[in-house]
Formats: sequence, structure tokens, C-alpha cells
Amino acid sequence: MSRRILIVDDVATNRIVMKVRLSEAHYEVLQASDGTVALATARRDRPDLILLDMTLPDMDGTELCRRLKAHPETAAIPLIVVTGARSTEAKMRALEAGADEFLSKPLDEMILLARVRNLLRARETAEELALRNGTHRALGFAEAAEGFAPQGRVALISADPRTGRSWRAALAPLLSDALSTITRAEALTPPEDMLTPDVFVIDSRLAPEGAGLRLVSELRANAKTRHSAVLVVVPETARETAAMALDLGANDLVSAPADPQELAIRIRSQLRRKQQADRLRATLEDGLRLALIDPLTGLFNRRYALPHLARIAERAAGTGRGYAVMLLDIDRFKRVNDRHGHAAGDTVLVEVARRLKENLRPVDLVARIGGEEFMVALPETEFELACATAERLRTEIGARPVVLPDGAGEIGVTISIGVAFGSDRAPASEDADLEAEVKRLMEQADRALYGAKASGRNTVEISRTAA
Repeated sequence: MSRRILIVDDVATNRIVMKVRLSEAHYEVLQASDGTVALATARRDRPDLILLDMTLPDMDGTELCRRLKAHPETAAIPLIVVTGARSTEAKMRALEAGADEFLSKPLDEMILLARVRNLLRARETAEELALRNGTHRALGFAEAAEGFAPQGRVALISADPRTGRSWRAALAPLLSDALSTITRAEALTPPEDMLTPDVFVIDSRLAPEGAGLRLVSELRANAKTRHSAVLVVVPETARETAAMALDLGANDLVSAPADPQELAIRIRSQLRRKQQADRLRATLEDGLRLALIDPLTGLFNRRYALPHLARIAERAAGTGRGYAVMLLDIDRFKRVNDRHGHAAGDTVLVEVARRLKENLRPVDLVARIGGEEFMVALPETEFELACATAERLRTEIGARPVVLPDGAGEIGVTISIGVAFGSDRAPASEDADLEAEVKRLMEQADRALYGAKASGRNTVEISRTAA
């Protein structure tokens, strides 16, 4: 499903040019000619990102940013402000009003598209956490508490000690967070008494050449720093470096020489987002682990899967984007237990679960809902993609046997899959119960799974009752 971007500009030519650029990159484009239309469109169509001009006929871009961030239905949408001006004051006002980026015309297409990809990737991660937290609340667990925001930890990694000291001295009056200057080596192999920073500010000019970008990639690959925010300071003319930094996982960019006020605003913004994400993760990890996780495979269980599917259905009704559900069953699993024992059966279940997870998107849900039965839910997924995903999962499971521990041999395993499709429209008034929608969809997938079994197993069957 292509991501949806709203362009807000009172000049039709500008909108057309931008639409062509984004359409060529396979984004769906919406348009608005003023702030009022933009607000209505954003609330109705829920775009994934908004590109807005600083000067509009009925309000300026800063005011539009404030209104979008103040409304619960649009507050989470990333905003990129585009303007012909290069005023530092205008940039500060836009960032303080909630803009995620401020780009000056003429736009550099490489930087624009890299920034769009970066913000959409961050939004997808936030949506995944929010969706799972919504399911968590629906099951009766406590919502993540806001509480008092702790002091953030900000690590400054500069190309030379003098620059690092300069950054720290300039930021100290603007931030109440703990600031430290560290080396690249300390970021990768921290001292035992060093707490993991919430935000890394990295100079792209670290020696040797390319070390700054490699550090971004290394921090993202490290389990301890994977969720830390990363800001990269890049010379304004280094467009390829800037684009690559975003694609490697940097959360934000700052042009060198870094303006202390801008850097402080961007650091505060990243700290807020990380602290919110940390709260959601902590709630999920603590509450779900015991009650909602299958202890053998580590997957979610039926108790979690069905309410989560209801949340997906609810979101589909709001966004107009369809979704799919699969029921998967290991073929002739009873024979595995009868011939090789239950320990071998457990090994098969664990390996099948692992292969399923490895071949799905982070936002997809895979759950063990019965003895040898699994459920996969695919949000925002069209017919063709769902069918291709089901076939890929079937192929991956059957491609190689499961190796039993202690040299006990191998077991060939196949699965049968039934696929059903959820509605992308709000339920009718007489069928407004999301539980009824989920029950109907599960029944369709179950009938399709039965058809796959009846047709010889190791097959994919699509429900003939399209939602």
C-alpha cells in the first residue's frame, strides 16, 4: 500500500511539480490550496505526511503546524515546511510549532525524498507501537503512564575536541538535560558505568572519511542503542551525505555549522518522542510478556491476537485501507509427535514461528492461536500483496527441513494457509460490533484453511467471500 502525502500550496504549478516528483516515487498525493482545506483534508483522509508551504492565503505555515499538532487526529502526522525564504527566524518558528523539517526552495529532490522516507519510516514505527498499545488497553491493562519526564542523556560526538566543547557550551543554557562529549569508540564500546544516551549528536566529518555514517549504521545495529535518537550534523553542501545519513537510520539532520537554538529544538523533539516510545515499550514488555505471550514460541497468543485484529479492523475503517488475515496450520503435525515425540514437536513449532516472523513486516502480527495453528494479520495490505505474502510463507516453511537437537535427525514440514480479507469501510450500523467483524473474518479464513487441507495440503486457499 503506497503512503499518502498531502501537499499544501496556494500555487497550482508548485503542487503539480511536487505531485509529479512524489508520484514518480510511488506515493499517493493529495492536494490543498489553503490552510482551511488542508485541515479538513488531513482530518478526513489521514495522510501519512504533509508538505506545506510557509505562506498560505488564509494562514501562515506556522499557524497551520500548530493547528495540526493541536488536533488529536492529526497530531502524529509528520510535517515538512517548504519555503522560498532562508530566514533562521522563520525556521525556528516552524520547528517550535511542530514542523519536523524546514526545507528551502529550490528543493533538492535527493534530500526531499530521503527526508520523506525517513519520516515515514519513523511514523510506521510509532504507529506500530500505538496500535499494539491500543490492543493492550483493550485487554484491560493499564495505559502507559505519562509521569515526570526524566532528564535526558545527550552524547555529542564531534570531529575534533574543540567542536565538541563548543557544542556543549552553546547547548548548556538551552537544555536541562545531561550533556557529554564522547568519542566514536566510547559510543560503540561504552565504559561499564556509562548509561546509554537517549540522543546521539554525530558530526558527519568524523575521521577517517565515512566514519560518521558508519557510526549511524553501527548504533542502529546495536541492541543497546537501537532505540536511541540520532542527529547528524552535515555540511549544507554535502547533499549525498545527508541523504545517506537519513537512509541509514538517522532521525534528524542539522546543517553545519550547527545553530545552537535549532540544535536544541531538534534534540528536545527527539527526546520527547523517544521517551514516549520508551513508555509504550515498557508497558507492552512488562504487561504482555506473562499474560499474552506463548511461552514456547515467544509469539502472541489468541488472547492478544483477536483484540489486536479488532484494532486493525477499526483502523482500516478510519483510513480506508484494507487488511488481510491468514490462518496457518502445520500439515500432519500429529504424526510428528507420534513418531518423534513431543520434544521434536516443540522444536518444529519454535522453528516454524521463527521463519514466519522473519518473513513478515514489523507491523504485521503473527500469533500462535492453537496447538499447531498460527494466525497472521497484515494491516494496510491489498489483495495481491497478501497473496504473495502467503505464498512466500508457505515456500519458506517447506523449503528446508527442521533440524532436531542432539543429532536426532531432520523433519520435513509444510503448512496450509487460508486467507481472508477485511473491509476497508466502516461497519454498517447493524453490524458495528468489531468483535462480530473479527469473528466473521476468522470464519472465512478458517473455511479457506479447510479448503487448503482438502485440496492436498501445502497450499494457499483464498476466501471466496471478499469483504
